Amino acid sequence: MMVKINNILHFFTTIQLKFGYYEKNILKLFTFRPAVKSISLTPNEQRVLYGLVRYPGFSDSALSQEINVKLSTLTSIKRRLHDQGVYRQLLVPLLNRLGSELLAVIYTQFNPVIPLEERVSITKRTIEVFDEIFFSIGEQEKGFSISLSKNYTSIGRINDIRTETFGSLGLLEKEYPSEVIFPFKTSEIIHFFDFNRVLASMFSLHNPGSNSDINCFKDDKIYSLTEKEKSVYAALVQFPTATTQQIGEKVGLSRHTVSRMKNKFFDLSLLKHLTIPDMRQLGFEILSFYHYQFSPGKAPNLDDILHLDSPSTVFLARRKYEIVMVSAYQTYQEYKEDKMKKIRYLKENDFISYNPLVRKYMFERMVFLKNFVFHPIAKKIIE
Repeated sequence: MMVKINNILHFFTTIQLKFGYYEKNILKLFTFRPAVKSISLTPNEQRVLYGLVRYPGFSDSALSQEINVKLSTLTSIKRRLHDQGVYRQLLVPLLNRLGSELLAVIYTQFNPVIPLEERVSITKRTIEVFDEIFFSIGEQEKGFSISLSKNYTSIGRINDIRTETFGSLGLLEKEYPSEVIFPFKTSEIIHFFDFNRVLASMFSLHNPGSNSDINCFKDDKIYSLTEKEKSVYAALVQFPTATTQQIGEKVGLSRHTVSRMKNKFFDLSLLKHLTIPDMRQLGFEILSFYHYQFSPGKAPNLDDILHLDSPSTVFLARRKYEIVMVSAYQTYQEYKEDKMKKIRYLKENDFISYNPLVRKYMFERMVFLKNFVFHPIAKKIIE
């Protein structure tokens, strides 16, 4: 009898050890992205980071006066935060004025059985190679991307390839990838990854107001560039922090020529400064994705849309009958309260008759497949 009991105990111990081994390896697949430790910023560091995000095009001296931080202190903090990877400075190509007709958002629900690492590998080889996609993130069972495109033909082709690839490999669970198209002529990009309100709230700083991006993406006049201007424009987008001297060396033009062209691009609103903070390092927990489709009989006006716009919102695109929002939250509780507040407002005003699509992404688990990579689509559009 004692031998049988020992055998049974040995059997369960073996099972437990094997399960622990597989559980450990499964968890590796979910967390193969290296963990990033959150940082703590001093009051001056908070002001400088907020200033860089709120006023991305300011010179150091202008920013020093605006946020009331001594210039030498500002430059020292700015260099230190940059070296730590706390922020990135970009030049966003406003391609709506160079022939791009639309912005597209595509989101997908994946089969959770397929490991994230395997799906990311497949996606990078087959989907993320397309120039149009500039931002793409994924978690174990979901993902979304944002693209700029000359026309719908390009986006439609990408989505067909995406559906065929994911479907044939068993990556899709039940649904096709969903696409939301925002033609610049009939849509409004209200916020384009504007993090200044999020940081102002986090650091308890006074915020003089939101930076609206509606005018930046308003489709009015289309401009054409000379061959030399095209080369300078593409280089500026690809190397946003390079000096005019460095850009000149890359394209074979003088520093003064590059400087003149760069000023022209900003005068024509063909470029936009953007500073992106690393929310993971700052300790944020959740990035949420919202897609609201409104009732055909009652489309909300812009004031209604802005009622849904909270300080957590970093991206907001709107058509008459639908919007897409991306928001960043420090805690799950903050996310939950904001989500319910939005849904309650929509239902109380009869804008929707069902629960809208809301998906949350955990910063510690998400993977960036493309993290604001603009130069391939900029080059493609201008050529």
